[in-house]
Amino acid sequence: MTELIVSTGQTIPLKIKRLGINGEGIGYFKKLIVFVPRALPGEEITATITNATPRYAEASLKKIIKKSKDRITPPCLVYDECGGCQLQHLVYQKQLDFKRDLLKQALTKFKPDHYKDYDLRPTIGMDDPWHYRNKAQFQLRKEQDEVKAGLYKANSHDLVAIDDCLVQEERTQEVINFVVDLLTKYQVPIYDEQQNSGIVRTLMVRVGVATDELQLVFITNSKKLPKKQAMIEELTHTFPEVVSIMQNVQNKKTSIVMGDETIHLWGKETIEETINDVTFDLSARAFFQLNPLQTSRLYQEAIDALDLDETHTVVDAYCGVGTIGLNIAAKVKKVLGMDIVPQAIDDAKQNARRMHAKNTVYEVGTAEEWIPTWVNQGIKIDRLIVDPPRTGLDQTLLDTLTAYPPEQMVYVSCNVSTLARDLKTLAKKFTIEYLQSVDMFPQTARCEVVVKLTRK
Repeated sequence: MTELIVSTGQTIPLKIKRLGINGEGIGYFKKLIVFVPRALPGEEITATITNATPRYAEASLKKIIKKSKDRITPPCLVYDECGGCQLQHLVYQKQLDFKRDLLKQALTKFKPDHYKDYDLRPTIGMDDPWHYRNKAQFQLRKEQDEVKAGLYKANSHDLVAIDDCLVQEERTQEVINFVVDLLTKYQVPIYDEQQNSGIVRTLMVRVGVATDELQLVFITNSKKLPKKQAMIEELTHTFPEVVSIMQNVQNKKTSIVMGDETIHLWGKETIEETINDVTFDLSARAFFQLNPLQTSRLYQEAIDALDLDETHTVVDAYCGVGTIGLNIAAKVKKVLGMDIVPQAIDDAKQNARRMHAKNTVYEVGTAEEWIPTWVNQGIKIDRLIVDPPRTGLDQTLLDTLTAYPPEQMVYVSCNVSTLARDLKTLAKKFTIEYLQSVDMFPQTARCEVVVKLTRK
């Protein structure tokens, strides 16, 4: 059995060398790698070991002996408790540098062909990196007779009550706070995870930043929702900008927030949002980027990378509600999109009808199913956009892209690790022209990257 170099509870001195993938400081103690949240590169600290293994250790920051010049005081009062942000203690320009470096670290780990020669462009940031999230998704709990809403602590289901989230669009927070007061006032049963009892589990509020429309979704453990009419009347009287109220039923013991059934309670079933002059309908379960201002920049980067003209047929894989594809529909011959969420495809079709984009086709299913089908139908795919979830591209899709490589493709990634892993396969068929990171999530360790690939 390998002997432990450190033990839980031990306090050790460390010099922090760099930041890790979750924004934590990384140092070495007797050649053992140690991860310390809230520590910054260049700092000399003492840290208390919280988890010891033969290969690595995790620790909490005890004392800063030598402070980084890039350290600032986090403005959020619950920053040290809440798991939502990881970098509020780091000056913003250095957050942008970190996100480019994070991409470099991931490429170094997976080593796709010629990765040392890749053009890694500086991260595109925001002028005001606060109050940017257009969707609030807060868990609920009940303390005595009062309902609380908030986010979980990191790596736990311990709720941190939040009534003023500094990265949340302010109107979404105001509606959350009001509905929490209504749930308390009307004594609506709140879901208890341990007892698997109660009704309301989560509140979701999304705002169309360009349209000022808001949607509220009650996510419940059953179809029952006591006092819903009274709550709807009070809410819509106070917030006329709330134009859609829905209920989603999630009765499974799972970390997946939403279930398959959505019930229309009041108003419209969707809200509208506009990105780059294209207006979209958004249903309760439809995926949409959380930062509209940066989404516009992200999509423009993706569009610019494709070198489009009116002869091109473009596949928009993981198309969601059609956000990227509909932004390019007027520039190309045809857009073919697919997604596994039927509601998203319904929204994409409606969005296409709204803008009279008759050169679009949207289908329910996966890219690995539809790309060979379209090719076998004689369709020549000139360009491809992939915007997958954090898990990256499915191996079957990678095999499909290897078998049917388009002339150019753009990979939009929200996870540098799975991106670098996938590039290891894609680089065998494509030249990696450049990687452009875009800071969609200021104050966090997450980043989006646009990659331009050209068939060899």
